[in-house]
Amino acid sequence: MSVNPMKIFQLKGLWDRFISNHPKLPKFAQAVTQNAVREGTVIEISVTTAEGQNYISNFRITAEDMELLEEAVQLMKEIQ
Repeated sequence: MSVNPMKIFQLKGLWDRFISNHPKLPKFAQAVTQNAVREGTVIEISVTTAEGQNYISNFRITAEDMELLEEAVQLMKEIQ
């Protein structure tokens, strides 16, 4: 699988705009990754629609998940 460099630049621009719109997210993510993300940690996600519908799910981080997360963090550092 090859990655189109133009898509990476497009994604970078979209990500930068998203972070600009939600400035608390990077500090939250940094605190969580430094202090809480490890094998056995449970991550819970809650989404509430504009109409008030709530969706909640959770998962426990596995050793395999940690490998993926570490690679994703490294990739994000390279893109920045």
